[in-house]
Amino acid sequence: MPLAKGMINQFRSLNPVNILILVAYTIFMRLAIIFNMPAELNFEFLEPYARFFIPVPDGGSLFSPSASLFFATLIIFAQAMIFNRVVNNHGLLAKPTYLPALLYITGASLFTQFFFLCPPLICNFLLIWIMDKFLKIGKSQNAMMTMFDVGMIIAIGSLIYFPFIVLLLMLWLSLLLYRGFNWREWIAGIIGFLTIFFFLAVFYYWNDNLNQFYKIWSPLTNKFPSVLQIKYDDYLVLVPTAVIMVLAAFQLRDNFFRSFVSTRKAFQMLFFMFVLTIISVYTKPGFRVYHFLLSVPPGAVMLAYYFSNAKKRWFYESLFVLFALSIQYFLFV
Repeated sequence: MPLAKGMINQFRSLNPVNILILVAYTIFMRLAIIFNMPAELNFEFLEPYARFFIPVPDGGSLFSPSASLFFATLIIFAQAMIFNRVVNNHGLLAKPTYLPALLYITGASLFTQFFFLCPPLICNFLLIWIMDKFLKIGKSQNAMMTMFDVGMIIAIGSLIYFPFIVLLLMLWLSLLLYRGFNWREWIAGIIGFLTIFFFLAVFYYWNDNLNQFYKIWSPLTNKFPSVLQIKYDDYLVLVPTAVIMVLAAFQLRDNFFRSFVSTRKAFQMLFFMFVLTIISVYTKPGFRVYHFLLSVPPGAVMLAYYFSNAKKRWFYESLFVLFALSIQYFLFV
């Protein structure tokens, strides 16, 4: 049996069998919601200001809860495969593995709100694309076009889910990490971002509704929420996650100066991205737990790094089993 040697050891290789195991694992992590499907749900595909010129009905009127769960599961699995390839292509781990996909699916199973179609889930395709582009800029002679493209991607993501706009800060943080100062590269991303919103402003102007365009930016003045609308018990599922993240931080510290310079910069960039995706919650009135889906891609790299480098088999295998089972327990209760 492939899993006889342990889940983590199994996924430390690029065995094609792992894809089938991932399919079964993705379904397993959703058993709680399959047995306790909500009667109805609702979400918006786009922000209201984008729906002004792209008339898309609410998600609840298009998809039943079971259909939403099905399509969201397909999306998460597809994202896990793309994410796995990006991490392996850039050599962020000791060797190519399926651990990034495994930890991505695990991270995308932390809360029941992660299981259904929602704007952050759709935006994660763009976030993984941005990660790939940032990881390439240190190898390119000229990053102007890359930064312009990333600026446009962030603008498109902001049309889907406004907190995505906070990733604009990653344009400059990544340039600080990877490249010497070049003012053209520093403004290229902003020009790309403004290009999308320029056409949006023109559309509003043509429809004599420019005042509504100005209201788009009002969430940027919101105060950071002091209370998050999550039940106290829901926080307990984050304890194993936090433990593994701390262990990954120690692992990174121990290997920091033994790693390639590009790898060190990559993990610094991913850390900033992880923090920004969390704090961007302040830009969204009516906070929902599904917001934290945006932190799954950078967070999953950290988790995968620990399991890729951990030495004591009995410990890391037991830790992963505890991690997965604790998620299941809190989903059921």
